[in-house]
Amino acid sequence: MKKNRILALIFLILIFFNGIVYAEDKGDVYVIPINGEITKATYNFLRNTLNNIAKDSPRAIIFEIDTYGGLIDVAEKIKNLIIELDIPTISFVNNKAESAGVLITIAGENVVMAESSTIGSAETIPNTEKVLSMWRSFLRDVAQFRGRDSEIIEAMADRDIYIAGISEKGKLLNLTSNEALQYGIADLISNDYDEILSHFNISYNNIVKIEESMELKAAKFLSNSSISTLLLTIGFVGLVIEIFTPGFGIGGTISIIAFGLFFGGNIIAGNSQWTSLAIFVTGLILLVIEAIVPGFGLPGISGIILVILGTILAMGSLASALMSVSIAIIITAIITMLLIKYGHRSPFLDKIVLSTHQKDEEGYLSSLSRDEYLGKEGVSITELRPSGIIEIDGERLDALSSGAFIPKQSNIKVVRVEGSKIIVRRV
Repeated sequence: MKKNRILALIFLILIFFNGIVYAEDKGDVYVIPINGEITKATYNFLRNTLNNIAKDSPRAIIFEIDTYGGLIDVAEKIKNLIIELDIPTISFVNNKAESAGVLITIAGENVVMAESSTIGSAETIPNTEKVLSMWRSFLRDVAQFRGRDSEIIEAMADRDIYIAGISEKGKLLNLTSNEALQYGIADLISNDYDEILSHFNISYNNIVKIEESMELKAAKFLSNSSISTLLLTIGFVGLVIEIFTPGFGIGGTISIIAFGLFFGGNIIAGNSQWTSLAIFVTGLILLVIEAIVPGFGLPGISGIILVILGTILAMGSLASALMSVSIAIIITAIITMLLIKYGHRSPFLDKIVLSTHQKDEEGYLSSLSRDEYLGKEGVSITELRPSGIIEIDGERLDALSSGAFIPKQSNIKVVRVEGSKIIVRRV
């Protein structure tokens, strides 16, 4: 009898510990957000997060999606990350999955739509035949792999695809949650994690929600194409203001902050490396050299090229970069013209620009006048490019060329005198 009791006790202990092990073996379900614009920062976040939670043997992963889309090449990489997982995956559209978000959504093994959510409108920009054909093949391949209706998915990307009773002619397809469920694009409509997991018969210990770090949120915000364009514009405008004002002031400070945020955000987001910043800074240094050296030559041209090249390399997409740089340059040019024409009337610019005039008739003389040399002829002692030294009546004088380069030992004539400045031309 005593022996039987011991065996029964051992049996109960084994059952108890087996239950604990079984409970522990369930694992946790992780909820990973995919929000905002799809950029390289999004991909880096997902890749790092999946690598970090892999050691915990997750029971399943819910990708909570709320996006208007983004870069299609990045969306394809994210799709590969999801498909390669060997655990249950659920794409939970909590609000919207537009454009590149469609590919990411159907990459999940299961698709759930929140009430009042939408999916579709996946047209590419630019909408060329080559890009659209490639994008449609991405969508079709994943739809077929996951057993979804590939024609419906492709109709979300190509307005020329017409499906009677589902899509409209000449319009992109966008489905509500009920329509997505009706046509087999979604498996469930729900807003509750527990209900979602129960529907797919997934047992678990805990639901762990992953949050985006502040660094990631800042990087995604700053690397957004619209914000990048704004920062570039502010940076260039600040640079122009700094050129127009004496010393180093508010224009230079604004420019440094704007460019710093632009490059910092794109580097953290993974769109570029420090090389782009180095190229940009080199271009600025060359432009400073050009501003110091008279005339316009190789340093100025090289500086402009390197500044634009560094800016383009800092962004994740060539098309997006060219668009942002073009918009920034156009807006900067317009603002520059407005500053030149109306800047002197601005009470704000009065505080940073010296607008006081000291006139001769009021008794102010900055230097001796050289009017007596007007119309006289002489010879250039040095080359004038545009400044140099001339000789008139045996006296050596500093002078400026009226425009063209004047070689050494050329006959010259004084055509204009501006205070202490003597302007000459070759005769």
